[in-house]
Amino acid sequence: MIPKASYDVIVVGAGPAGSTAALYAARNGASVLLLDKKREIGNPIQCAGFLPDASEVGALMPDAILPETLNNYPDSCVLRHIKTQRIIPPNCNAKEFAVKGAVLDRRRYDQFLAGQAAEAGAELMVKTRVTKIQGTTLEISGIFGKQTIKTKALIGADGPNSPVAKAKGLTMKPELKETSVAIEYQVRMVDIDQDALEMYFGKDYVPGGYAWIFPEGEGRANIGIGIRSGMAEKGVSAKDYLQRFMHEHPLAAPKLKNAVIMNIIAGIIPVNGAPAKTASEDSLIVGDAAGHIIATNGGGIPPAMIAGKIAGETAAEFAAGKCRLEEYDRRWRAQFGPALETSVQARQIMDGIMKSDALMNAAFKFISPEQMKVMQCGKLPGPVKLGLQALNRGKK
Repeated sequence: MIPKASYDVIVVGAGPAGSTAALYAARNGASVLLLDKKREIGNPIQCAGFLPDASEVGALMPDAILPETLNNYPDSCVLRHIKTQRIIPPNCNAKEFAVKGAVLDRRRYDQFLAGQAAEAGAELMVKTRVTKIQGTTLEISGIFGKQTIKTKALIGADGPNSPVAKAKGLTMKPELKETSVAIEYQVRMVDIDQDALEMYFGKDYVPGGYAWIFPEGEGRANIGIGIRSGMAEKGVSAKDYLQRFMHEHPLAAPKLKNAVIMNIIAGIIPVNGAPAKTASEDSLIVGDAAGHIIATNGGGIPPAMIAGKIAGETAAEFAAGKCRLEEYDRRWRAQFGPALETSVQARQIMDGIMKSDALMNAAFKFISPEQMKVMQCGKLPGPVKLGLQALNRGKK
């Protein structure tokens, strides 16, 4: 397709954040162009794809207004409905709690979201990169050739190393930036609990993070790890740790002994919250580009889509001359900023404890399943905070 010379809103990146932004900008009367560098929306897959039920998201972020696509999507996007979450510390004394949600087929879900944006009036261009950003003028290049286009508002939903954020001075200071490296396999022929998400901890398998087994139905699963490279053993890669987890973990290895790897996925997860500014006079960032990740579990789909809705609505208002674009920053922080900040604090407190399996076992012993669920959602109960701080002091 040949794009128009100018649009009210251009969104770079058609993941959950970008497609939601495009949907709500178009619904609010803006002319919208949604760009994605991939040949096919949602492929390659970027994450394990667990989406909590809207009721769970609402409990975590009570002030957030959820986009309807977070709750309302076709059954064809669901690989497996989840009933239980199980947490396994180094000593393998598992604790579990009830959780509602679904493991999604991210390719189908991302295409559903981009399709919703298109139905609302957004134009979509795949296999198209932004090669230059100068003010509100973009040079793009891809399967449809090279074009120069203008916009009133630019939305960067272009991942943790966002070119839009870099071009607009919206990146986090380097000394504050903290990332986790994730590698995961989609596997078949595994013998697992198909109703439960399992998360494993232990410095020998996942330093500074956790390993997971997410069921995908019919003997299939997504298994992976997220580790912080600064906490890893020297010379041991994320792939090495995942192989070790698959083949040596006392609880996981028997379940995975016949696993056949069908797909390998890798990525970077920002785990230190949002930068000080996520909007400028003509641009804003959303999703991974803005650090919209619950740092305790690496979950990014709900905050990305909530922020995407706010981004699209604010950009449309701005294009109509009704508000400043910087209003976006205040709006998303009001809706879920505290949850994001608390999850970062919880992760930072856990960092010291994760360096010792004995401390981790002690921490998991006094934290109840109910408190674990609250922590997974990014909150930090007072008694747990005091207990973890005491453990941290005791190790010094």
